[in-house]
Amino acid sequence: MKKIKESSLYLIITEERGRDRSALEIARAAIAGGVDVIQMREKNRSREDLIGLGRGLSRLCKDKNVIFIVNDDPTLAKEVDADGVHLGQEDIKLFSLDMSRRLLGRKKIIGISTHSIEQFEDANEKDFDYVAFGPIFETKTKDYFIGTEGITRVLNISKKPIFFIGGIDLVNISNCLNKGAKNIALIRSITEADDIVKKTKEFKKAIKDGNKNKRQK
Repeated sequence: MKKIKESSLYLIITEERGRDRSALEIARAAIAGGVDVIQMREKNRSREDLIGLGRGLSRLCKDKNVIFIVNDDPTLAKEVDADGVHLGQEDIKLFSLDMSRRLLGRKKIIGISTHSIEQFEDANEKDFDYVAFGPIFETKTKDYFIGTEGITRVLNISKKPIFFIGGIDLVNISNCLNKGAKNIALIRSITEADDIVKKTKEFKKAIKDGNKNKRQK
């Protein structure tokens, strides 16, 4: 099983946010910039398209030693030989954690989205390999956000890696890192960038510098 490293940058790729660039183009550029985890999140494509795209992304990520995650569907994750699946709060009603674990096995990664302290506390006690917490800031993908107040609290109780997500950019990322965040997940801040390689490198540097400063204190 691949391990989630500290100071990880997690990119969620959806072509509708890619400014007419394909998911593979975005992935290649983000990998060149140093991204650690890539998630395929395509909501409006056929199963056949998802299998083809998923296999291509899976091969690319394996070749570059990047973790590849499929959104929503553990059966699709298994079919394209992804490193794991990410489940939302609605997804676990259809694919329970136990079902997903049986399907994928112990060596695959299963992550979960949480949008409140209560949801985080519940996920923290279960057999997930990482937890996403957010949206931290206002974002176009959600009609609400939860702010930075809960960051320290979830970090203090966490038993597994946390990815903070939602409206994070190069200006406000310090608000997360200064509260102890080590891992960041993004969508638009990278997929909509003019230069994806450059932007990814800038986020990686911000995360590494923020965590380096915490270790020196």
